[in-house]
Amino acid sequence: MGAAAAVSKQPFFYGGQAVIEGVLMRGRNHYAVAARRKDGSIVVQQEPLTSRVYTSPVWKQPLFRGVAGLVEMLHLGMRALTWSANVQMEEEDIQLSKGAMRVTMGISIVFGLLLFVGLPLLAAGLLHRGGNRGVGFVVIEGIARAAILLGYLILIGMTPSVKRVFEYHGAEHKTINCFESGDPLDVEHVRRASRLHPRCGTGFLVVVAFVSIVVFAPLGGLQPVLLVLSRIVLVPVVAAVAYEGIRGLARIRDTEVGRTLLVPILATQRLTTREPDDAQMEVAIAALNAARAGEIDDTPLPLAS
Repeated sequence: MGAAAAVSKQPFFYGGQAVIEGVLMRGRNHYAVAARRKDGSIVVQQEPLTSRVYTSPVWKQPLFRGVAGLVEMLHLGMRALTWSANVQMEEEDIQLSKGAMRVTMGISIVFGLLLFVGLPLLAAGLLHRGGNRGVGFVVIEGIARAAILLGYLILIGMTPSVKRVFEYHGAEHKTINCFESGDPLDVEHVRRASRLHPRCGTGFLVVVAFVSIVVFAPLGGLQPVLLVLSRIVLVPVVAAVAYEGIRGLARIRDTEVGRTLLVPILATQRLTTREPDDAQMEVAIAALNAARAGEIDDTPLPLAS
């Protein structure tokens, strides 16, 4: 996820997500989604960011910005997915309602909690040896969560529709990497850029797995119901710390230590990105250009915060 522009010497990190036959880009003051219609044309939607989550200085502070990023991912992601799905279905004169997408998102969240909270806890309970649950229990839980995540990504990556989304994910990364390097935003230059980026959401999940072990370590002895509730209630805390970790690693990406620490993060992205074709890169470029439109200064800066 991410990248940089500047106002008053403060860099801005652009972020993005892949959607159905398209790409979402989050700009400084508004977001944009671009998608490829079935007739081959590109359609772009651009809207201002008006919520206080996007505009209040409080949500731009360390730790708070991690929680805001989690809210953004869910809120903007759902809106962008709904819009991109409707773009694909417009020829059939079928449109998804916001209510239908909320139900779908709700089901997805429940499924995610069962898969990435309930199942790791169950696995840790079965594998942990010893009377008292402590750090060992939490470590097993964290390893189980990481293994389930990797297995899930490998499995869904085998389906043709998800492969297309992963290709657009690669196009999003390549476009932002191209912009951050200062190269012109055209297909020729974007094609040369890497499809891996240190601030990707996939990498964020890897950092979350490590951070959760530290945050949950003192809570291993809770009763089962409280154990589950603690994992849910502390999601914002884990997200906030993990977000700062991702930003910190991005700042030192060109150092020996940074390159070493980024190895598992970038390696995991190979599961969720694919090399895009030129048409997909055109869509990602259109989305980023729309997200940057009207900004005071979009000159890329070195990665820093």
